[in-house]
Amino acid sequence: MNAEQLIEKARKTTELSDLGELKALEGLEVLVKAANEEAQLSPAGGMRFGENLYTILCNRLRMVDYLKKKPELLQRPVEKPMFVFGLPRTGTTLTINLLSADPMRRCLLRWEALNPAPPAKKGELSTDLRCGAQRQLLSMMLQIAPQIAAAHLEEADSPTECQYAMQLSFCAEIFDSIVHVPSYHDWLMGTSYRHAFEFHKQLLQMLQENNGGRWTLKNPWHPLFLNDLTAVYPDAQLVMTHRDPVEVVGSACGLLNLVRPMYSDKVDKREIAKVLLDTFDVMIERQNAYRAKHGEKSIYDIQYLEQLRDPVGTMRKLYKHFDEPFTPAAEERMTKLMTENPKDKHGKHVYSLEEFGLTAEGVRKHFRDYSERFSIQTKS
Repeated sequence: MNAEQLIEKARKTTELSDLGELKALEGLEVLVKAANEEAQLSPAGGMRFGENLYTILCNRLRMVDYLKKKPELLQRPVEKPMFVFGLPRTGTTLTINLLSADPMRRCLLRWEALNPAPPAKKGELSTDLRCGAQRQLLSMMLQIAPQIAAAHLEEADSPTECQYAMQLSFCAEIFDSIVHVPSYHDWLMGTSYRHAFEFHKQLLQMLQENNGGRWTLKNPWHPLFLNDLTAVYPDAQLVMTHRDPVEVVGSACGLLNLVRPMYSDKVDKREIAKVLLDTFDVMIERQNAYRAKHGEKSIYDIQYLEQLRDPVGTMRKLYKHFDEPFTPAAEERMTKLMTENPKDKHGKHVYSLEEFGLTAEGVRKHFRDYSERFSIQTKS
């Protein structure tokens, strides 16, 4: 795999050349080098990973070109966007799905995150041909790997993660999750994310051209870069979800263990656990530092178990905290969403800490300070 060849292939396919801010290519170079030297990609996995990077480059080229033709879009504001985050598997998906039921809100949808330019025409967020293509692709994927649906399912037109916006700048934790790339991990933990968020904002400004609303977004990994996020979005509303670390770590390890075999035949379960624990530690440390600088109330907290017990009530509290109107339409649609989508609707995600060289006691000890600070609720 060669970064320059991927770029040239994307330029030839799109017949475009401008990639915008070239800072993004630094991440691409680091990632490709790490993938070649460290990831132990299988032949099929190498082709799949290279195709992913090529597709991202094509998307970036098309987006830069679209905005060059319509520069006025970059003058349109993105006001008070809400960002939902937390350690992975803490209920960020449930939270964003509930929020997306509010007809006044606008979420980044899976299909448009994966094929963003040009933006959908007015009223066609669920009927765009690209949405239909993504729907067909997901249907095929579920037949091949139904266990992934039990762990984490997104519909073609359901809210997705900002990961797919960040990956347009090759500055995203998603790469570190799906393949073993420790040198990219080290780079990611130490780099500035400012340019990635600036491009992230440009993406939202483009996508809201015909379909507006209050942007409401989610990405478990946002605690890694809250300073850069709020530098670009100074009026952002920040929401963090919390869950028993024993369930968080076990579920996150289990999910990566489902995904990584798509790229490599040599998956080290203990390495998965190590990189996740290390990353979680940094996430907790950085959001602690953000609160220390901006105040405890700079981030609103949601407890996973409380949200399971009373999802609509939890939303009502969130809206009250941000002094937002909780309309009858929002409440009705959120209630309907929960009725039609019970927990484990697509099967139960089964995982075990022990297969990753961990124990519940060890995980609880590791995250004791975090659990005590945020009064994390547990089932036992």
